[in-house]
Amino acid sequence: MSAADLARVLAWAEAEGWNPGVADAAAFHAADPEGFLIAEVAGAPAASLSIVRFGDATAFLGLYICAPEHRGRGLGYALWEAGMARLAPATTGLDGVLAQQANYARSGFALGHRNLRFSGVVTPEGPDATLPLAPAHLEAACALDRAVTGFDRRAFFADWLTGDPSRQARVLLRDGALAGIGVLRACVEGCKVGPLFAADRAAAEALLDGLATAAGGARLSLDVPEPNAAAMALAEARGLVPEFETARMWRGPPPAQDLARTFGITTFELG
Repeated sequence: MSAADLARVLAWAEAEGWNPGVADAAAFHAADPEGFLIAEVAGAPAASLSIVRFGDATAFLGLYICAPEHRGRGLGYALWEAGMARLAPATTGLDGVLAQQANYARSGFALGHRNLRFSGVVTPEGPDATLPLAPAHLEAACALDRAVTGFDRRAFFADWLTGDPSRQARVLLRDGALAGIGVLRACVEGCKVGPLFAADRAAAEALLDGLATAAGGARLSLDVPEPNAAAMALAEARGLVPEFETARMWRGPPPAQDLARTFGITTFELG
């Protein structure tokens, strides 16, 4: 799939109500240019699937969409089969709608946990205690991502933090050490916060306030892993409302995730 094709696929995602980021296409495609598959009808894109590999051990699946006018013809399933052939031997994750969980299970995926989408306007409480990400923070930020997700996606994550002005990364320091990081991502409607990685609820709340200040009153969305009770409580305490949920599923041994420090995932498409 070319970068132009991916832009079209993200337009499909927008039409489905997925509210992609305004600069997602370049960041996603750069993560693994060979990882975006497309089915065509009469030379035009008709269905899509992304299987982004982070090295040989881990991959993440997303953007499984068929254009409405081509549904019911088996295009999506044929593309799925082609994608499954690309996966082995990598452990592969996905965030899927609950209605598709049984279908994913038939391809060997098992439920890990639920993620809940919370949205609303966050009013900052007190002065901003965060700082814009600086080059000196980048290595520690990538190390935190690796520790929290359980896999190494440094090239993608570094670009996610620094690659486009529509994404603003902020950090929280304690005694000079990184206590958390959050990214504000401008979307078609409002903004998404992701990731929101923090040592504890207090650090996550400080980061959320800093990102809300940067958002200037825009509506925010945060995708929270349900097993993190502190993250769920934080979202509810700050007036965010649950909208829908997804199933985080894995095929192969799940990575050693640190959900206690995951107050918001990075993105449904790449984990």
